[in-house]
Amino acid sequence: MARYVTISAFGAAAITSAGFRGQEAVDKMIKHWNCELQKVLPDQPDLIIVPEACDRYSDMTMEEKQNYYQTRGNQVRDFFSAQAKANRCYIAYSACHEMPDGTWRNSTQIIDRQGNIAGIYSKNHLVIEETTEGGILCGKDAQVIETDFGKLACVICFDLGFDELRLKYAAQQPDLIVFCSMYHGGLMEAYWAYSCRAHFAGAVCNLPCEIISPDGRTLAKSTNYFNYVTNSVNLDCKLVHLDGNWEKLDAMRAKYGRKVKVVDPGLLASVLISSECDEFTVNDLIKEFDIELLDQYLNRSLAHHHNPKNIAP
Repeated sequence: MARYVTISAFGAAAITSAGFRGQEAVDKMIKHWNCELQKVLPDQPDLIIVPEACDRYSDMTMEEKQNYYQTRGNQVRDFFSAQAKANRCYIAYSACHEMPDGTWRNSTQIIDRQGNIAGIYSKNHLVIEETTEGGILCGKDAQVIETDFGKLACVICFDLGFDELRLKYAAQQPDLIVFCSMYHGGLMEAYWAYSCRAHFAGAVCNLPCEIISPDGRTLAKSTNYFNYVTNSVNLDCKLVHLDGNWEKLDAMRAKYGRKVKVVDPGLLASVLISSECDEFTVNDLIKEFDIELLDQYLNRSLAHHHNPKNIAP
């Protein structure tokens, strides 16, 4: 069945403390994000994503930041939790936070519609100075986080450059990649979406925020006028290669018309199919028309390649 989810992603620039310290700085940050959220709440998003280190002040020294974090504690997270509960949405809150053992992580905490923590991902691949100067340790786990609309794979900034993490997530078949960052990543955003066969939503500080389909198409992005983007995507979709599926896709469209969708990004030889109704899922369509998925096709081709009978002497 069609499984639409509305996503809002922010590219709000880091703000300065204007000389505020202690609790005043915390209050200023909460006020800032309260104002930012008002931009997207009328769209009634299912998920709101903020950039990496969203509550960090750009003009503080490292010592000042550490003192600020001690005062902040979980106050900003609790603000986002209250907003998630009040607006019945998920929020991906990305910030530096202290662990029970006193060590620090750069993490994205997924807050659910009740204001509870659905899961936490800690940045696996830190920029070296995050540890040597900031005292932050690398995360070691990368598990998808379950929500009521699908499975989320969280990625933070520098993570986007590492195949090790991408392949861990691809094996878990996420529905959506949630990217909180200080850098954009360029072509890597679409590459991750296609590799993981998942939608991708990036919240990037002071840079374009993009929502990308599993076939690498940019569906929506923020602009120089608006530092946020909101878009609805259908997660009930699958990538299929065209080889062997042409007639099956034609038959599917002939039978169901606008209840299904086949989108061709061009040049890729793969298309994205989706159920656009409440009568059946995309998996039902795949079963009914015996459609071979992209990964099935590639695995079958690899098996052919590795068969000694098919390899030149």
